[in-house]
Amino acid sequence: MNWLAKIFGTGFGTGYLPYIPGTWGSLVALLTAWFAPSVAEVPTFFYVIVGFFAIGVWAGGEIEKDYGKDAKEITIDEFVGQWVALLFVPRTYLAFALAFVFFRFFDIAKIEPINKLQKLPKGWGVMLDDVVAGVYANLSVQIALWLIGRF
Repeated sequence: MNWLAKIFGTGFGTGYLPYIPGTWGSLVALLTAWFAPSVAEVPTFFYVIVGFFAIGVWAGGEIEKDYGKDAKEITIDEFVGQWVALLFVPRTYLAFALAFVFFRFFDIAKIEPINKLQKLPKGWGVMLDDVVAGVYANLSVQIALWLIGRF
């Protein structure tokens, strides 16, 4: 297997962490956005997301050759999905916590069309289901913060 695909595709090794590699990947992505505030600024954050998405499509497809369809070791999709959940979200503990919880919920629950997207070939299925889970999470955070602000 291509070592570069392995490094990126496993979310810099988070895919090898025990029990819940997807959650570990999401947590590292969240911490990266929190502790690298210049990266988390739009439009830089948007370009980082697009770049990692493209790398993820390639790396996910490569890793699937050895580990199988959307293997648990592939966590670059969690990075991208979590970052989508954080895009345009205020840098507060509450907003970041909500983004994390909502993203993990939608990523695990696979509400349609997430489940259908996961079936796309190669790295496309790996990445797109988490992007949509990130969009759902982002919208949920925006609504939750709006509701909290109203009361």
